[in-house]
Amino acid sequence: MECCRRATPGTPLLFLAFLLLSSRTARSEEDRDGLWDAWGPWSECSRTCGGGASYSLRRCLSSKSCEGRNIRYRTCSNVDCPPEAGDFRAQQCSAHNDVKHHGQFYEWLPVSNDPDNPCSLKCQAKGTTLVVELAPKVLDGTRCYTESLDMCISGLCQIVGCDHQLGSTIKEDNCGVCNGDGSTCRLVRGQYKSQLSATKLDDTVVAIPYGSRHIRLVLKGPDHLYLETKTLQGAKGENTLSSTGTFLVDNSSVDFQKFPDKEILRMTGPLTADFIVKIHNSGPADSTVQFIFYQPIIHRWRETDFFPCSATCGGGYQLTSAECYDLRSNRVVADQYCHYYPENIKPKPKLQECNLDPCPASDGYKQIMPYDLYHPLPRWEATPWTACSSSCGGGIQSRAVSCVEEDIQGHVTSVEEWKCMYTPKMPIVQPCNIFDCPKWLAQEWSPCTVTCGQGLRYRVVLCIDHRGMHTGGCSPKTKPHIKEECVIPTPCYKPKEKLPVEAKLPWYKQAQELEEGAAVSEEPSFIPEAWSACTVTCGVGTQVRMVRCQVLLPFSQSVADLPVDECEGPKPASQRACYAGPCHGEVPELTPEETDGLFGGLQDFDELYDWEYEGFTKCSESCGGGVQEAVVSCLNKQTREPADENLCVTSRRPPRLLKSCSLDPCPARWEIGKWSPCSLTCGVGLQTRDVFCSHLLSREMNETVILADELCRQPKPSTVQACNRFNCPPAWYPAQWQPCSRTCGGGIQKREVLCKQRMADGSFLELPETFCSASKLASQQACKKDDCPSEWLLSDWTECSTSCGEGTQTRSAICRQVLKTGVSAIVNSSLCPPLPFSSSIRPCMLATCARPGRPSSKHSPHIAAARKVYIQTRRQRKLHFVVGGFAYLLPKTAVVLRCPTRRFRKPLITWEKDGHHLISSAHVTVAPFGYLKIHRLKPSDAGVYTCSAGPAREQFVIKLIGGNRKLVARPLSPRSEEEALAGRKASPKEALHTHKHQNGIFSNGSKAEKRGPATDAGSRYDDLVSRLLEQGGWPGELLAAWEVQDSAERNASSEEDQNAEQVPRPLPFTMETEQRRLDDILRNLSQQPEELRDVHRKHLVAQLAQDIFRSHLEHRDALPKPSERRPPPLAVPPRKHVSGFSSSLRTSAPAGEAVGGPRRPHRKPTILRKISAAQQLSASEVVTHLGQTVALASGTLSVLLHCEAIGTPRPTISWARNGEAVQFSDRILLQPDDSLQILAPVEADVGFYTCNATNALGYDSVSIAVTLAGKPLVKTSRATVINTEEPAITVDVGSTIKTVQGVNVTINCQVAGVPEAEVTWFRNKSKLGSPHHVHEGSLLLTDVSPSDQGLYSCRAANLHGELTENTQLLLLDPPQVPTQLEDIRALLSATGPNLPSVLTSPLGAQLVLDPGNSALLGCPIKGHPTPNITWFHGGQPVATVPGLTHHILAAGQILQVANLSGGSQGEFSCLAQNEAGILVQKASLVIQDYWWSVDRLATCSASCGNRGIQQPRLRCLLNSTEVNPTHCAGKVRPAVQPIACNRRDCPSRWMVTSWSACTRSCGGGVQTRRVTCQKLKASGISTPVSNDLCTQLAKRPVDTQACNQQLCVEWAFSSWGQCNGPCIGPHLAVQHRQVFCQTRDGITLPSEQCSALPRPVSTQNCWSEACSVHWRVSLWSLCTATCGNYGFQARRVECVHAHTNKAVPEHLCSWGPRPANWQRCNITPCENMECRDTTRYCEKVKQLKLCQLSQFKSRCCGTCGKA
Repeated sequence: MECCRRATPGTPLLFLAFLLLSSRTARSEEDRDGLWDAWGPWSECSRTCGGGASYSLRRCLSSKSCEGRNIRYRTCSNVDCPPEAGDFRAQQCSAHNDVKHHGQFYEWLPVSNDPDNPCSLKCQAKGTTLVVELAPKVLDGTRCYTESLDMCISGLCQIVGCDHQLGSTIKEDNCGVCNGDGSTCRLVRGQYKSQLSATKLDDTVVAIPYGSRHIRLVLKGPDHLYLETKTLQGAKGENTLSSTGTFLVDNSSVDFQKFPDKEILRMTGPLTADFIVKIHNSGPADSTVQFIFYQPIIHRWRETDFFPCSATCGGGYQLTSAECYDLRSNRVVADQYCHYYPENIKPKPKLQECNLDPCPASDGYKQIMPYDLYHPLPRWEATPWTACSSSCGGGIQSRAVSCVEEDIQGHVTSVEEWKCMYTPKMPIVQPCNIFDCPKWLAQEWSPCTVTCGQGLRYRVVLCIDHRGMHTGGCSPKTKPHIKEECVIPTPCYKPKEKLPVEAKLPWYKQAQELEEGAAVSEEPSFIPEAWSACTVTCGVGTQVRMVRCQVLLPFSQSVADLPVDECEGPKPASQRACYAGPCHGEVPELTPEETDGLFGGLQDFDELYDWEYEGFTKCSESCGGGVQEAVVSCLNKQTREPADENLCVTSRRPPRLLKSCSLDPCPARWEIGKWSPCSLTCGVGLQTRDVFCSHLLSREMNETVILADELCRQPKPSTVQACNRFNCPPAWYPAQWQPCSRTCGGGIQKREVLCKQRMADGSFLELPETFCSASKLASQQACKKDDCPSEWLLSDWTECSTSCGEGTQTRSAICRQVLKTGVSAIVNSSLCPPLPFSSSIRPCMLATCARPGRPSSKHSPHIAAARKVYIQTRRQRKLHFVVGGFAYLLPKTAVVLRCPTRRFRKPLITWEKDGHHLISSAHVTVAPFGYLKIHRLKPSDAGVYTCSAGPAREQFVIKLIGGNRKLVARPLSPRSEEEALAGRKASPKEALHTHKHQNGIFSNGSKAEKRGPATDAGSRYDDLVSRLLEQGGWPGELLAAWEVQDSAERNASSEEDQNAEQVPRPLPFTMETEQRRLDDILRNLSQQPEELRDVHRKHLVAQLAQDIFRSHLEHRDALPKPSERRPPPLAVPPRKHVSGFSSSLRTSAPAGEAVGGPRRPHRKPTILRKISAAQQLSASEVVTHLGQTVALASGTLSVLLHCEAIGTPRPTISWARNGEAVQFSDRILLQPDDSLQILAPVEADVGFYTCNATNALGYDSVSIAVTLAGKPLVKTSRATVINTEEPAITVDVGSTIKTVQGVNVTINCQVAGVPEAEVTWFRNKSKLGSPHHVHEGSLLLTDVSPSDQGLYSCRAANLHGELTENTQLLLLDPPQVPTQLEDIRALLSATGPNLPSVLTSPLGAQLVLDPGNSALLGCPIKGHPTPNITWFHGGQPVATVPGLTHHILAAGQILQVANLSGGSQGEFSCLAQNEAGILVQKASLVIQDYWWSVDRLATCSASCGNRGIQQPRLRCLLNSTEVNPTHCAGKVRPAVQPIACNRRDCPSRWMVTSWSACTRSCGGGVQTRRVTCQKLKASGISTPVSNDLCTQLAKRPVDTQACNQQLCVEWAFSSWGQCNGPCIGPHLAVQHRQVFCQTRDGITLPSEQCSALPRPVSTQNCWSEACSVHWRVSLWSLCTATCGNYGFQARRVECVHAHTNKAVPEHLCSWGPRPANWQRCNITPCENMECRDTTRYCEKVKQLKLCQLSQFKSRCCGTCGKA
């Protein structure tokens, strides 16, 4: 029995329901935050077999609570229990047998598979029906259900997969394979019908083999089933199945059910024996048996382990094989057993390298393992590379590569190359010594050695190798000369010598070649060593050196000494004299004459030490300009070795020589920045860097320019690269939370949490949850956990109380509240908001009742809707609308919405918003007179308002405009409590009715609507309105007109009254248009192509803005004027903070005249200038008119600025400060009379205040200056003025001016101050002199030119201070064609040296090209700023022209068009544009095309008769030149017809027949033919005539000739030779004979002469004693293993002679298959044998700690057992 262990006492078992997730949990994210201690060790397993549980604990280190769990579980002891162990649950029940239950002992049996609580210990008292729960929890590891692996842990059932892992969902397939694919078994399904008789009472139904699963048999009929079994050991058994129940038959569970008319047999399996199901005859009627089961595929392929390595070191191979394995007997069987199942696919052998460590140094070859009993794979072997074919300048070297095979004895033989083709063949040729050969490099000539007459000059000549180093190896034959004569034109005044004299000064011998060191080569040559030191320290001595004859051995790259006679040429000197300087302490000073005398006799020691130039230093730079300095050294001229500089005369040291070098500009190159940090730590991130093309012009001037990328020839380095390209660890990835299921009262939010792994390619791989070790994130959470406000729950409306006319509908109401727990509760009615009477009763209107005697009228209620769109442009207090339209309004506007009806009583009108019934509230008033009022619009008011009058319904859509002129999105939050109580939503039928009603706003039939329900009909105009609000092109007058407003509309509030039905007053600041106008625009846009739709939309929106504005002005001018209407005056109460004097009486009606009265002529606005000083009403209040200056004092509390204007229509007044609109506030007020009042002025209020008066005809403006304590003030503008056309412009100081040349520019500097400020002008900070025109502070610049560009400053100064403002003047140069075109032509030449090119021009140019060619188009242009260039083809931008291959180069100046075709030809234009203007230049490309030409042949095909024709000839032409016809292949060929010619009688001529057959086939014969004289007529008929007529014209042809003059030949052959050819079988070889060609006379001829005759065979099979050979095999060697699956044995196989039994070469036996030389052996299980190792690798297995793996545990039983 299994020892049942409980969990260790004290195990925390709290809240395990959500703590148990996976047994594979590693240290999770909570560990890393430092609050938890590390996990403790795993506890002892709760079971010793059958699958138990183990846990691990950790503790919280924080004083606060830690998030996460403190216990984790895993499965353990996942091995089957022995049969005698019994059931684990039964053991737990039996443990209570010795405990009394209610005073009595019971024997307890387990109750399994409890569906309600599978993890409680329920037991049944044996022999009774008493079932008792003896424990609330079973022990950990107990199965939840008998047929499941799921496991109880701490009383909870946890999912366990077939892989024995907690939380795993992996299942067995039908074959019993965990996570299998069902390929190891096959489904067997069939039916048996009994054929029993009185003599045959039993029959076999089906045989079900060992290992089958999921068996089910159903017998229908009177007969009876029974079973026979046979185990693998041969034991037989029988079971009669006499009664219903579950039995154990040969350790297989059998479930049998017996019914009166049928029997059912079930076996889950796997069967532990072969079952034979039989049937016993029990009645007269036949029975049928249906059966189904999964039969295992008994014989399956099994992959072997890798065979031993082919080499012990230095790299070998290992192969696997496949063997057919019998699952029943656990033995390897013949392959044909596995071939029987088509499902079985034999696995391919696997190959891997092994033993890759190098062999020991003492062992120069591989040791072949003695038991390496299979052939290693063939391999490529290569010989060493040959020597390079050239020592420099690029050569090649080669090697031989062959495929070889190694046999058992280690012999290597060459085999066919295809055997090695499983790996690529090694290269056999490679380049070598690809560097340049050394070459002579001559430096610059020195100055001439004389100052007059004829002299000499020198230069240094160096041999330079490919690295730029001074070396040897240059050919002396090609060395440039180092000395030449030179003539100085200055005449000398003493006799000249006849020959040029070499200079005595020593440094002029700078050009002597630097002594080259002799290098050892592959040819024997003399190699001198260095000279020894001089034998004396002063005076004359000797030097010696070794000179050897040496050669370079190329294969070993070593140098060998040779005998002297092996080297050709003179041997260099090995001894020479040397002079070590004077033996006195100092160098004597000698006159030239003494010097000549001293050294005249010692020519060898003339100037032994002297200065010399030894070449130049390396250039300091490789491009962009550098320097080189001549190297000056003091040398011993004999040894050429450097000496102490004291030995050379300092005064004779040559001057320092410098020369410039590398003067070429550096080529364009890429400048590369540093990589940015990686964007991700794993997966695949990105790094970026800056890369730009730069060009160093001159290092001296430090000139570098940034170029276009195309000018850098090397490929551009990448600006982005992948980084951290490795797989991330699996992690949890949560999706977004879904919306809460409720808005209040406790809802649920869900989200998807998936275990994913970000892969190294950036993709995500979705994994099973067990792969993520961290705790899974929550996938749902509670939300909106607060009580809902109490609300009325309304029932449905009752039916109308009448069947026609007016009636009523009622409904009931219950006050309820949804609590935060989600439960609804009915509460006191006082907790709900007051319920209006209209919420529980409402009128209803059906069809009008028919009057007596009259048919019923069809006049139903009607709503007079207005189909308009309104756009509010400026804040107003209140607006009036009629239903049926769309309104886009500003927040905080009061809205009155009327619903004018006919044939319906207004008090019965009902209102809805977004489908919810509306009732009056503090924010929304529903009036009984058919209108609705919204007091101050806010975002939640946006929506669809519906007015219902009986069956008639009309809607009105309200949208809000934000502060940035953008439409405000509707909020998603619940509506505020102050809004109307929401009723129930409209039913689908009502919604459909609303949508389809003919009066509804959704029914205008525009295409935009008909596209489908995807677009919200209430938002169909949003896009147009948004663009209208963003429209920058409103008419200039419109902005002023928007300022027009009437005082009555600004101040009077419209109260609703009984007259609300009257025509609404105009909305002076609200633009309106008809809906159908916007529908037309939408329909127009929907018909446009996608690419043109945006451009078209901009045009239509601009046109719409113009039309709206124009109609608005016309509507306003048509209104009656107040002077004609004379309404009673209306007193306007003063606004908050407005002084008493500013209140005035104003009329409430808009300015205008009565209809029909005399119209005042229209005139532009004029502002009345009043020249009066500012009124000081009190010490703190200032009132002034326009044109004045106000000086703010410390006590000033209010400033009032008056502005009066006249004009028709009445002007609109607006105020600006320093050019920007005044922002009104509680301190800055606009008075009703359009005056501007500033309360408590501060320093920020200082500036020029401009009053602007505007109407449709124009505008006027005047300024007032407000200064602080009289300080100077300058009126400024911050605008940028661009002028390209006007002859004169005027701007305020402070702006920026960009203009063309020749314009008159006036810069205004309007100043203010008390006292008046004095103006001074400066240019570039220098005061301007008198020539400049300064008038009243303004500066006039006439006919500006580039010299006038600069910064102009205006300084205003008075007693209180000074102020300076600046204006920048920049001159624009419009695009124009440059006068010099050399630059653009050079650019074209550099871009495409061999490509045809053309320059565009304003008048156009033309270039004729061949098809398929490429061309360059240049656009010469200049201007300031540099114009942008755009290219067009046929009026379209080149980028949009289909099929046009092009590249834009040189910042747009060059267009390259490639692969020209007919579609590419035509006009190309370049548009150059800058702020100053536009220039268009053109050029045309004309393609010369190929075409067919038809020419007639000059000559007829016949001179007479009836067959003469002239065939027209087709030619392929290109510009009248004939070319290859293939060029015209794509052109349509013209139809050509032959033309008859020369149709006339022919003169008489000889006609001959064909020759007859030759009389002999060889050796000479005769053949004849018939010759007649014929005349051919024009009709085509030939008639014979007299021979004389033909003889006159031509000689008679011969009628006889000789034939077949060749010799008669035949094949001849010799007798057969000896039978000694290769063996082709037992006793069979091949013998040969000679076959030759000869004449019948016996003369031998070449074989070709007989090639027409069948050739006899020259070889045949023959019997040979030498081929009496056969394969002989030795006994098998001992098996390498005594059991298991890995033993094998070998034997010797050799070819021997049948009689002598001596070994002969194996190729003699090649006619027969070679017997196998190794085989598997002892393939038997090792279970019952002694525990010992069956492989030699076990020590390695132990070292690598692999003993726990099953494949090593059995093979290394001995070694692993010791471990």
